[in-house]
Amino acid sequence: MKLTSLLFVPADSEKKFAKARETGADGLILDLEDSVAGPNKAAARQTLASWIDAHQGPRDWGFWVRVNAFDSGLTLDDLAAIVRPGLDGIVLPKANGAQDLVRMGHCLDALEARAGMAQGTVRIIVVATETAQAMFNLGSYAPAHPRLAALTWGAEDLSAVVGSTANKDDSGDWSQPYQLARSLCLMAAAAAEVPALDTLYADFRDDAGLEASCRVSRRDGFAGRLAIHPAQVAGINRAFAPSDADVALAQRIVAAFDANPGLGTIGIDGKMYDIPHLKQARRTLASVAERVSE
Repeated sequence: MKLTSLLFVPADSEKKFAKARETGADGLILDLEDSVAGPNKAAARQTLASWIDAHQGPRDWGFWVRVNAFDSGLTLDDLAAIVRPGLDGIVLPKANGAQDLVRMGHCLDALEARAGMAQGTVRIIVVATETAQAMFNLGSYAPAHPRLAALTWGAEDLSAVVGSTANKDDSGDWSQPYQLARSLCLMAAAAAEVPALDTLYADFRDDAGLEASCRVSRRDGFAGRLAIHPAQVAGINRAFAPSDADVALAQRIVAAFDANPGLGTIGIDGKMYDIPHLKQARRTLASVAERVSE
């Protein structure tokens, strides 16, 4: 399941959903939470259910739904309407820790059985940093729940919780509390052995800024990114794809170690590479193979 680019789409807009399907995003996150006003949520659930039914066949994007958080009292109504064949996953917002992931898993067990789906079909991406309690429970996701597909993070809800007046400094970079949240999400995902997905880049008109930010994300270890606008998808996909030079070097590293299985360190063009470099090289080549197979 490739998760390089995941595009948010309001769950009550047929026009935006139709446009999103043509963007090349790896997954569409149909949003029942922030994008849909309270009075419209019931109708949005039924609309979304009809879309899932209509897209059960082969497609090159995953069908994800961000449900309302458990503390809203709306989560079970969301799940009852949307858990059906064709649904690939749930995005769980405002999770306080792995206990909420387990709770979601139990809900899905029952609803998959009702829908005649194999247990475990519906995966879960957790938004893992949106409450103060969540920040102290990031280590709880390891070992990973069988349904856990990825961890991601968010700054806006956390900002409201802690009472900050802004979450970025004068240079436009995340301020210290949010750098901490980002870094801990990345480490929590690594501990759980699932991908970490970087949060939204708000300025959808700033293509250069988005790609530069995504290159930093990839450098730091994130496997992909959330998108708030269709125009961002292509830039995210480009920035997270390894360059030709990356691939060529990875091939040389793997070939050198394969030819010298007894060595723990290899010299290539005057630079030393060891086992961590080999692991990263193999990940690079695996990501290329995954993209080609799709």
